[in-house]
Amino acid sequence: MKGLLKNMGNTDRYIRIGLSIGLGIVAISVVGQSPWTAIGLGVAALILLTTALVGSCPLYLPFGISTRLLRK
Repeated sequence: MKGLLKNMGNTDRYIRIGLSIGLGIVAISVVGQSPWTAIGLGVAALILLTTALVGSCPLYLPFGISTRLLRK
């Protein structure tokens, strides 16, 4: 993705991957009791995983936030 600005550092990415795994597990465990909650948690897990793998968070862009270390 050529025009996508990478604005996430490794720690941010690892935390998002961990959270997405945790949310995915919770989504699978509650699917019998509350399907809509499971769908919401699953979507949140996919969003976190996608942003972590791509290395860019669209919500950081308007605020100019970057957790990525810039090397000189």
